[in-house]
Amino acid sequence: MPRRARMYLAGLPYHVVQRGNNREACFIEADNYRFYLELWCQIARRYDVSVHAYCLMTNHVHFLVTPAKQDAVSRTMKVVGSRYARYINLRYRRTGTLWEGRHRASLVQSERYLLCCYRYIELNPVRAGMVGRPDEYRWSSYGFNARGEGGWLEPHEEYRRLGKTAEARFHAYQALFARPLGGEDLHRIRKAAHYCQPVGDDRFRRQIAERCGIKAGQMHRGRPRKRSQDGQ
Repeated sequence: MPRRARMYLAGLPYHVVQRGNNREACFIEADNYRFYLELWCQIARRYDVSVHAYCLMTNHVHFLVTPAKQDAVSRTMKVVGSRYARYINLRYRRTGTLWEGRHRASLVQSERYLLCCYRYIELNPVRAGMVGRPDEYRWSSYGFNARGEGGWLEPHEEYRRLGKTAEARFHAYQALFARPLGGEDLHRIRKAAHYCQPVGDDRFRRQIAERCGIKAGQMHRGRPRKRSQDGQ
């Protein structure tokens, strides 16, 4: 029996993560990154998914998105993932799966955690020790959000509140990266992504549970997992 497509709340932001199978590399050379982003640009528009931030790491990807329809994220991930896997298998004469099962997604409480998720995603290469600053990494949305480079992303309303003009927003956004994310926020976002639970406070989680008619669930407690070399 085929698996039921995951359903998301339309109009609300999600942090989406997908990893390579056995944490093996999904991107080998620059053309791979470019092709994957071209797929996202094309398919996200087709299914009406607004992309606010992203980071393509060697063996996994992060996206911050808002779907206009309940099935938009699932459709986008399915088409992008399958087309990219086919491209990699043909290009490098490989067989088998590229991705580690299904993607994971966590709903984000906009007013409290959305900008934290922006920072979490675009600071991945820094935490992994790949670069010293986010602007040194080519395959993330930092250039767009901090300087307006590129043009296919859609700023979230919380981002737009950073300033009345584009220049003011750029300066305010850059200032957010003057310090790393705190340990509590890192732990919360990582746990939420791992267990596909909302990134938000208890009140937000209760509201989502009531709105959806389901239990939001309780994330496992404990110390944060030791940081891996890929940054997460």
